[in-house]
Amino acid sequence: MSEDFMLDTDDLERRMAGAFASLRTEFASLRTGRGSASMLEPVMVDAYGSMTPVNQVGTVNVPEPRMVTINVWDKALVGKVEKAIRESGLGINPQLNGTIIMLPIPELNEERRTQLTKVAGGYAENARVSIRNIRRDGMDQIKKAKADGMSEDDQKIWESEVQELTNKNIKAIDDQLETKQAEIMQV
Repeated sequence: MSEDFMLDTDDLERRMAGAFASLRTEFASLRTGRGSASMLEPVMVDAYGSMTPVNQVGTVNVPEPRMVTINVWDKALVGKVEKAIRESGLGINPQLNGTIIMLPIPELNEERRTQLTKVAGGYAENARVSIRNIRRDGMDQIKKAKADGMSEDDQKIWESEVQELTNKNIKAIDDQLETKQAEIMQV
């Protein structure tokens, strides 16, 4: 019976990749002093009675490193988009020019850069916790199979495979964090 045990490592790997992708999305929303369209992803606008992402009510462009523009498609939504950006906590003051909303990206001071690196570290730690929880799920499956008669050798092989997968993903998270923190601290 124990010979039939197959741990679905593809499932574990897929779930770990999902945690890493979530981290990348969170990192993209952190402002680094340079404009990017992804920094507006968390901003939701009350459009036509439902909360809608900014990129679904207008075209987001980055014409220069310190400027993001939003060309709002419906004139009636310009005020709502502006209000959503002001209330988003991005620390950006929108400027209106007809249906185009310009977002000048201010320089980050040293204190704000330090705060953002701590926020990035928190995001990375949450991703590491997710990876460890997925690892625990895999280890629990192996322990259950051991209780059902799996040999100790097989148990060790599966455990080392799960640990190797975990180490690889945590290293990727650490590398991503290091890159993001360097990008934030860059003046």
